Amino acid sequence: MKIVSSPTDLSEIAAKVECGDRLNYDDGVRLFASPDIHEIGRLANIVRDRLHGNAAYYNINRHINYTNFCVLRCKFCSFYRPYSAKAGPADQAKAGNGRSISLLSDQPDEYELSVDQVAANAKAAADGGATEVHIVGGLHPKLPFDYYLDMCRAIKTVAPRLHIKAFTAIEIIHFTRITKPRLSIREVLEQLRDAGLGSLPGGGAEIFDDRVHDEAYKNKVGEAGWFDVHDTAHEIGVPSNATMLYGHIERPEERITHMIKLREHQDVSLREHKAAFNCFIPLSFIPDDSELAHLPGPTGLDDLKTLAISRLMLDNIAHIKAFWIMQSAKLSQIALDWGVDDIDGTVVQYDITKREGGAGNRHQEMTIDQLHRLIRETGREPIERDTLYRRVERQGGDWKIVADDCENVSPKNRIQSV
Repeated sequence: MKIVSSPTDLSEIAAKVECGDRLNYDDGVRLFASPDIHEIGRLANIVRDRLHGNAAYYNINRHINYTNFCVLRCKFCSFYRPYSAKAGPADQAKAGNGRSISLLSDQPDEYELSVDQVAANAKAAADGGATEVHIVGGLHPKLPFDYYLDMCRAIKTVAPRLHIKAFTAIEIIHFTRITKPRLSIREVLEQLRDAGLGSLPGGGAEIFDDRVHDEAYKNKVGEAGWFDVHDTAHEIGVPSNATMLYGHIERPEERITHMIKLREHQDVSLREHKAAFNCFIPLSFIPDDSELAHLPGPTGLDDLKTLAISRLMLDNIAHIKAFWIMQSAKLSQIALDWGVDDIDGTVVQYDITKREGGAGNRHQEMTIDQLHRLIRETGREPIERDTLYRRVERQGGDWKIVADDCENVSPKNRIQSV
């Protein structure tokens, strides 16, 4: 008589993981159905330690959100503000007049930053030792494409060593729509790259599913547009990250489908393109002040399970990040033993979500000492990295990339495409 294993039995999956075999859709669904969080974490750590040993990565960075005016009305978003004529014309925003404000001071509920103000914040970050600025914003209906090109050029002028990671896929598509004559995705990316853009963040992926898209963010570009942008970026040599917003109206099966679509795309990028995904960041939905505020959001166990399963399913993406602002610093620390190898960085200012709701403090910062403590308490070794996961060494107020480590952290060399 053939013995049929329980739907929650993980022994077959464990055998695959231990042999280095790729997990399939049914395996992913079974992992989400299993209550055995400790076994899921153990399996995720097998993969994590195989790839990274005892290293846990962080970086010194700063986020800059250049505007919260947005033409979209995504139900899960508490960041956007509708644009009105009172906001002032685009040339005022670019010059630093109108409702433009500084991220270095308190900001109003609605805002747009001038190019000079973004550059000032970037220089302050560089002066503080940052190696990266992470720049995203709403889809502003009036700012011209030159604003974004000038932003990159200005940052490179005042802080030439800073890596600019900026503009989600939906922002890139928005740029194609505001150019006259219209530019293609490739042309937009090439112009931004030539102006100083180094890589793309992974935001805007949400969940690759038509049902979820139509219910939660139907006016936003779906998976086809998101993949078009990242595929083109990889073709021209611009690396990017990938994300998944979970814990709202999606089902566990839809999370697995999302991961498999990313994995399939990464297979192609690693095999055929000049760049690929650097890391995957599962983003924990925070319902406060959004149109989905009635939802409870994910629990801590769901966070851990999702992070661990991400490590198990995405066998061709080198790094899994727990973004401490979204999952909290305490849970991100625990996640270092659930398949996670990166807890992001210092961040400093973050306006997209605030766990305390609308009254929450947008100054969300971790010091290097705090990051080191979080990592060392887990028994891991803190490794400062740059955006491309090259090791950073510091001496006094200066820093350098350790070139000998570059090949060791490249996805193409750390993970063999299947």
